[in-house]
Amino acid sequence: MGVTPTSVYRWKKALQAGGPETLTAQPHPGRRPRLSPGQKQALEAVLLRGARAAGFPTDLWTWPRVARVIETHFGVQSHPGHVGYLLRDLGWSAQKPEQRAREREEAAIRR
Repeated sequence: MGVTPTSVYRWKKALQAGGPETLTAQPHPGRRPRLSPGQKQALEAVLLRGARAAGFPTDLWTWPRVARVIETHFGVQSHPGHVGYLLRDLGWSAQKPEQRAREREEAAIRR
């Protein structure tokens, strides 16, 4: 099977101690989340108020801005690239901001 004798002895000991179910593959839980469920709810509340309310010059949320909010509010450093996974877990998706021409004439549009 291509395994070390140490593994075989460990499996034999587990089988004797707990039966065949101890030899089934166990999922690895991964790294513990840095934000608790309560902190995630608080983060979502901050995001819903808008980026301007959080002190940014525009109302556009970017991953680096969200990472800065997480660090400011919760003291947790988060890589901007990881923020996308966190936002996806919260049910948020990437949105393209609406673009308007600078030359547009509001009065002509209203007419």
